[in-house]
Parts: sequence; structure tokens; C-alpha cells
Amino acid sequence: MTNHPLFNLENIYRAYKQCRRRKRNTYNAMIFEQNLEENLLDLHEDLNNRSYKPKPSLAFLVEKPKRREIFAADFRDRVVHHLLVNYMEPQWERRFIHDSYACRQGKGTHKAVERLRTFTRKVTNNRTRQAWYLQLDVRGFFITLNRQILFERLAKHETDSIVLWLIQIILFNEPTQNCRFREARRCDFERLPAHKTLFKTAPDCGLPIGNLTSQFLANVYLDALDQFVKHQLKARYYLRYCDDFILLSEDKQQLETWEVQISTFLHDNLHLQLNERRKLHPISDGIDFLGYIVRPDYLLVRRRVIGNLWEKLHHAEQVLYHNGLKTYEDGHLVYPYPWQLLTQIHQWINAYLNHFGKASTYQLIQSLRQRFYWLDEYFYWCQKIPLRKRRTGKSLLKRKVITKPRIFKVIFNYPIPRYARRLTQQINWFKARLRGHLVMIQVGNFWEMSFSSCHYRFHTRYLAEMKIVLWESGLSVAWIMETGRQLSGIMERALIYRWNAL
Repeated sequence: MTNHPLFNLENIYRAYKQCRRRKRNTYNAMIFEQNLEENLLDLHEDLNNRSYKPKPSLAFLVEKPKRREIFAADFRDRVVHHLLVNYMEPQWERRFIHDSYACRQGKGTHKAVERLRTFTRKVTNNRTRQAWYLQLDVRGFFITLNRQILFERLAKHETDSIVLWLIQIILFNEPTQNCRFREARRCDFERLPAHKTLFKTAPDCGLPIGNLTSQFLANVYLDALDQFVKHQLKARYYLRYCDDFILLSEDKQQLETWEVQISTFLHDNLHLQLNERRKLHPISDGIDFLGYIVRPDYLLVRRRVIGNLWEKLHHAEQVLYHNGLKTYEDGHLVYPYPWQLLTQIHQWINAYLNHFGKASTYQLIQSLRQRFYWLDEYFYWCQKIPLRKRRTGKSLLKRKVITKPRIFKVIFNYPIPRYARRLTQQINWFKARLRGHLVMIQVGNFWEMSFSSCHYRFHTRYLAEMKIVLWESGLSVAWIMETGRQLSGIMERALIYRWNAL
């Protein structure tokens, strides 16, 4: 059979590189990469011969923000998902409305929240008149989605029979058949409500949560709703993120009428039902949307988001205290530096600070530093530089600063020097940041003691005796240990422990 242009090796390799992004160290990605050329050629042959079949999925449960099931496709199948979405996405992007923000390039949660704030200011005429919002979502959307209706919608716009064959293979694949379970059993999935599990869904219904194709095809399926709301209901202020959508209006009765019409359209055309928990309130009450409380003049962070960060830091605090966080012993102030845990905390805080930075959260960040005071020992807080943008028009050389809320980030006080190419560079790097400390650096089976211009090396078997001597000397000592990983030909080293003389 002749090769299809979509299935050439260049496209497959590009899809593979996209698929491995930020997942290269996972088990499935490493197994696929061990025989990369052979696996890509086999996939190329299977697609062109139309013998491609998806492999069994991996099923597991997540607990937050709520209990739900996830079906993760095999790495080989995820490469095919990227290949198909790369082909279909440009065609459908021209059809999607502007105010659909889920899983689209240049969109996302922050863009959706900014757009909603713009809508609230316009509909309230900058808070000079009262307006209302109607917030709706689809009940069990991914579980009750009708795949036959979705395929018919795709077939109207796709004329290539080979592409339709691949869409049909992926769309009508049953992820529950022969699936592998991780840290759960089938009975755990069957305990979920019928509208939250694919094990209880109707025939030809449901898409697995966790696949790239599911996210893209969800936008295709609900595009019919978007077109109905914008072109038939003529709703000016309408915004959707996945199956959660909001309409704004000055007339409360208008919103109630729209709700009935939307419910009828979803039932008759898409075989979906609205969730009973709908919200119809004044905009002045604040709109709970995508982790924020949205108001025309400012944003607040949702309490559940703050609680999740507090819970993670509290658990990390217990681990650090168990390891002896900031203890006083014989005239020394002792700090452990478990670099793996601190790296995880560093990622948590910066992720949440990026979320906080879009809202009015300066006092929240200060209360965070007061409650978890030990963060200032391991990290220091800095404010991101405001963005700059060229002015349009004649004065292209002039720039203006875009005013935004304060966006903070945290940086390690003593991070790992990942770009040092030689041991002497690592030693000088740590000495520059640990001034006044006797720096002890592990080099294989030896320890090098470096203080000012003095250097001394001893074997690991003498480490216990040297610790006693250094402890009784009253000096401030920092211990730099090998982490077991290599970076560009040199061992990675990190600060794991230090004590300060009082």
C-alpha cells in the first residue's frame, strides 16, 4: 500500500519529540527510546498498512481535586495521538470561536480569567450598573459524550478516507478492555458513580480522561454548543473552558431563558445533560472560576487552592522537623538540606506563585512566609521584572511597562550548580555562596576540606572522626555530597547539611 503523506517518518518523529516533552524520564518513554529507530519504523509501517491497533491503557485513580479515573494510553499510542492532532488542529482552529480556552495554543486558564474580567467590566459598565452571570457545566461530560455523533461531525469536514480510518480506530477504541490497573483494582472503579466511570457507560459513549485526543475532540464536540450560543442565542458575553461555561447579561430573565434553550439543545443534538448545580448570581458576588474568585476590579485566589498549598507545605514541614529542622546542639545551629525534598518544594511554590501572581495576593504571600518561616532559610523571594512591550505607531523606540499584580518567585539560597563543568568550578561556586563556612566536598571515596586558601583531603573511613573534630572546633561547616547523578561528565553535588556556630 502506498505511503500516506501524514504517516511519513518526518511527521512521526516530530510527534514523538512532542510526546516525550517533559516525560523523557518516565518508564514508558525510556523503554520506547531504547529501540527508537526500530519502534518508529514499525509504527510507520503499521500506519501505512492500516494494521495499527492501540495497546491496552493504564488505569488509575486520582483523588484531587475530586476522585476520578484516568486512562493513560501507551507511549506508542500517544505518539499517534500527537500525529493526528497536529494534522487536525489547524483545520478546526479556524472553526472554533475565540472564547473557547481549553487545550488550545495561546489560550489556557489565565487567558480565560482575564477575558472573563473584561466581560464583567463591560457588562457592568465599569461597576456602574448591576449585571448577572449564569455558570453551567455538563453532567459527566467525558463519560456521556456520544462517539457516534462526534464521528459524524468529524466526517462532515474530513474527506480523506485514511485519516477517517485513523480517527475511527482511536475514537472507538475501548480503553476498559484489557486495561492494566495501577494502585487500584477494578472494584475501586466500579464504586464510582455511573456518570464518572467508563466501566458503567452506555455503548459508544465516553472518552478516556488523560489522552490528548480526548481534550481536542471534546472541543470539537462542544463547538456545536458554541456556535448555537453565539449565532442563534446571540449571547455577547459567553466563555467556555472545557465543559464549564459562563454567560453574562444585564437581564436576569434573559439568562434563565438561555438556560432552558441550552439544556434543550444539548439534550436534542448532543445527548448531554446540564449539571443540576448551576449558579445564577449577581456579578458583584464574585465568580468562582478556574481557581479564582473573579470580580470586575480585582481577583482573589480560591480557598481550596490555598488549602492545597498549605497542606503540601505542612507535610513537608513534618518531614523536615523529623530530620532535625533548625535544631540547637552544643552551641551550633543545625540545618539539614534534603535536596530532593527541597527541589520538590521549590517546584510547588513557584507553580502556586505563578497562579497567585494573577490575583491580589500580596498579603497572602506574606502570611505564607510567616506561617512557614523556615522557607526563608532555604529560599529567597524575588519579584519578577514587569513585562515590556513596544508601542504601536510611529514611536517604535519608546516602550511602556505593562502594570500587573506583583508576581513573586523563589530561588534556592544554595541550589545545585548544574552548569559547572569542572570540580574546581563547583568548589568555587559553593565557597562563594557559603562564605565563612568550612566547605566539605565529597569526591568519590574521599572528602576535600576547603576553607579560604587551605585544602585537605581524607578518606571516607575517617569521616566519623573528622565530624567529631569539626563539631568540637566551633566552626561553621557545610557538607556538599554527591547526588549519584552525572551532569555533562561531572558528578552532580548538592548541599545536604550545614551548621552555624553561635
